[in-house]
Amino acid sequence: MSEPASISTGIAERYASAVYSLAKDGKKVKAIETDLDALSEALSSSDDFNALIHSPIYSRQQQSAAIVALAKKMALSDILSNTLALMAEKRRLFVLPQLIATLREIIATEKGEVTAEVTSAKALTKAQADKLAKTLKANTGKTVTLNATVDESLIGGLVVKVGSKMIDTSIRSKLNSLQNAMKEVG
Repeated sequence: MSEPASISTGIAERYASAVYSLAKDGKKVKAIETDLDALSEALSSSDDFNALIHSPIYSRQQQSAAIVALAKKMALSDILSNTLALMAEKRRLFVLPQLIATLREIIATEKGEVTAEVTSAKALTKAQADKLAKTLKANTGKTVTLNATVDESLIGGLVVKVGSKMIDTSIRSKLNSLQNAMKEVG
């Protein structure tokens, strides 16, 4: 891992553990989850918000004022609003995406949940997603949330990632394996 990435991750982990600790003590974990959804949506849909948290041209005061206004407009909980204001004051808003991801991981771990990244050639039906989640729950012993994406280049099958484990049953990978085997023969 590169040094800047590990520094960002370390900063995000410290903020995330502090936010979770405060939320757990105040019984506000559900509110934090709602805030994380709102922040994720804002990050994915607003180029201006991304520019605000990543661009060095904004001063501390400008970032702080904008974050306070956004937190109020988004009706974020006091814990997350104050954390974002502190991050703006310390010029640490650039770690917000990592903070969101880390906080989600902490909450999921505490709930005994795990997220599976599932990539399929076609969108999974509700029945397929439920069956896959049930199978993964039996294997992991934890409640599984599916994060499904579609990649038509897989041709068929699935690529499932749960934690550090990956299961690739896609036709593309089987064709690549067959191609490699044929190269070894000739």
